[in-house]
Amino acid sequence: MGMALKKAVILLAEDNPADQELTRRALMDWSFPNTLHVVDDGAETISYLKREGRFSNPDTSPKPDIILMDINMPRMDGFSALKEIRNDQSLKTMPIIMLTTSNQERDVACSYSLGANAFITKPLDFEQFQRVLRVLQEFWLSAATLPPKND
Repeated sequence: MGMALKKAVILLAEDNPADQELTRRALMDWSFPNTLHVVDDGAETISYLKREGRFSNPDTSPKPDIILMDINMPRMDGFSALKEIRNDQSLKTMPIIMLTTSNQERDVACSYSLGANAFITKPLDFEQFQRVLRVLQEFWLSAATLPPKND
């Protein structure tokens, strides 16, 4: 692609430490600068986005360019977090990609009906996972024009 790659802030909402590390490793291999921030569930996602509690400092908790959201998480699942984000005027335009092991049709339908921008089933193979994340990056962070951040 001929477009300049910009530094991206990515928020990963994922409760599984192994999947967190897998995503971190896959993103390290990207040929563009990015900062990954990880939260463990939907409730932390909301706190991060609203800069509440330990996420109150904008220098250490910058607004993300994109959110990668798992569905099955404790306390607040990805669907509930997605719904809350889409109902918040200051957050509703933020790009959210559901990144999950699920391939259930009802999960796909629910994600889109709640306002997800995309639904991606995580490949089990690391190289395929890297490829999926690279395509995601090329589209969302290089080709697409993202909405302005409301800091």
